[in-house]
Amino acid sequence: MRTRTRGSGAVAAALATVLGAGLLAGCSGESDAGPDNKITVWSLENLPPRMAATEKVVDRFEKETGITVELVGVAENQLPQLIMSAAAAGNLPDVIGAVPIGQIWQMYGNDLLDTDAATDIVDDLDTGTFDDNALKLTSDGSRRLAVPSDSWLQLLVYRKDRLEKAGLPVPDSYEDLLGAAAKLDTGGRDGISLATDPGDPFTQQSFESLALANGCDLVRGNGEVDLDSPACRRTFSAYDTLARKHGAGGTQTVDTTRATYFSGSSSLLVWSSFVLDELAGLRADALPSCAECKKDPEFLADNSGIAATLKGPDGARPAQFGEVTSWAVTRTAESEASRSFVGYMMNDGYEDWFGMSPEGKIPVRTGTPGDEQKFRDAWRGSELGVDQRKPMDEVYPASLLDQLADGVTNMRRWGITQGQGTLVGATNGELPVPKAVNAMTTGQLSPEEAAHDAGEEVSALQNSLK
Repeated sequence: MRTRTRGSGAVAAALATVLGAGLLAGCSGESDAGPDNKITVWSLENLPPRMAATEKVVDRFEKETGITVELVGVAENQLPQLIMSAAAAGNLPDVIGAVPIGQIWQMYGNDLLDTDAATDIVDDLDTGTFDDNALKLTSDGSRRLAVPSDSWLQLLVYRKDRLEKAGLPVPDSYEDLLGAAAKLDTGGRDGISLATDPGDPFTQQSFESLALANGCDLVRGNGEVDLDSPACRRTFSAYDTLARKHGAGGTQTVDTTRATYFSGSSSLLVWSSFVLDELAGLRADALPSCAECKKDPEFLADNSGIAATLKGPDGARPAQFGEVTSWAVTRTAESEASRSFVGYMMNDGYEDWFGMSPEGKIPVRTGTPGDEQKFRDAWRGSELGVDQRKPMDEVYPASLLDQLADGVTNMRRWGITQGQGTLVGATNGELPVPKAVNAMTTGQLSPEEAAHDAGEEVSALQNSLK
């Protein structure tokens, strides 16, 4: 989700050129001469303010340890290509920060991770201080693949003032969501803002949040692809009704969906928790632009409700979709220096790390053995925003912060618990589901055909990984 709110194409292109030339310093692990106490760290938190905040933590770490760190900002959507280029050139970075689950599993499938380092770091910090579900999502059985750091959640944001006026309930079920989208699709406004971009993982994230709510999984327990199941066909049908019938025309992206809701032109929005600082008018390049917002920048925050979970007719229980991002130590890393760095970022530097953007960096390490809620308590008071900063617990009610804090514990993800993490990572690269969604919402495929085609594409991808 991060990279769809930031741009670093020039940095990524330059980095790719350097990798191709095999000249990136400090990335090749320990040499025959032994460790040199220099490591290269790639960070997906690549927006300038977040890079600056990370640099401050890195400076402290360097002064305290004598280890030199080269920090490089990398765009999330460029990471798969850059990792494979770096691996082929023998120039892997030592550590990568803010890596999503799918990419962690893809790196693991390509034998690019030092899983022993991840295990040792978590053990040293104390396993009991981490959220159990975050550890499970980033582990292959008893093998820890990476060190889980923080999470963001997919949310359904809705205009509670408009729902109340129309006499509609909170749209936390398929029935109520579809009903609200239809009822509020009036007066020149769209009912909902929902992604349909075929080339963006954001569309898959949006679809997966609805799919999990309806018991639609990527694969069955036996590993067979299950996208053509009745539950998944109903999910495709609901998504089509929402996006094509009650959403804006044309391909809807991460930016257009947010802009439509912010302008007041739609009444429902599926987006990540990263939207919360923008919703409160704290980021100048993504301000709410509704008519009422001009006089009151916090109008939209005050008049929006949040549904963190959703339940479909085929779902056994409400589901929460989100992402856990992690610190990854690569197989060629300078081991001791890398372990020291990640341990520092998850302890002494942790509050600065998640405090850069607390609405989308919810800590999955709640505290320390001596203070079990240290980081969770610090997170609640962290400041939101870019151009303006306000404590999160002054902008949003405790009930919402409770939902966000507990979200990772209830989070579910396609394919991970079925042992298909490598397939999940591959689908994030090939994007068969977003392509099917786009073909469906542009009228090229029926929902049933879209479910079938997506299933066929994922099956072919699964076979190619064997």
